[in-house]
Amino acid sequence: MNITHIQLASVPVTDQDRSRDFYVNTLGFDLLRDDPMGPDQRWVQVGPPGAATSLTLVTGFPTMPAGSVKGLVLQTGDVDADSERLRRAGLSVEGPTDAPWGRYVTFDDPDGNGIVLTSPPPVRPAS
Repeated sequence: MNITHIQLASVPVTDQDRSRDFYVNTLGFDLLRDDPMGPDQRWVQVGPPGAATSLTLVTGFPTMPAGSVKGLVLQTGDVDADSERLRRAGLSVEGPTDAPWGRYVTFDDPDGNGIVLTSPPPVRPAS
């Protein structure tokens, strides 16, 4: 196998415009593509600036209803500042919570897809 990275993950949504605006305007993602794909379908792709992995915001998959993604993990350098920014934007944010692997908060996108925002634990000086 010659797999090098995860290119894309699909997030099921009900309204691609609303979701695109949330991921771009609220989370700060780049809009990578918003192209028609035939009658009544679009390819809407967003991703963190400079990231190798992106998300496509999809509709119309009966086996993947909107809100069914749980545990989409995003990383930030400052979970505290970003969680306050999300609260000011009107989101219900749970946390921050400390864990051995870092600090995190949880929240949902407009369709109820669950997102975990993490930052790594502080680097501790060697003793």
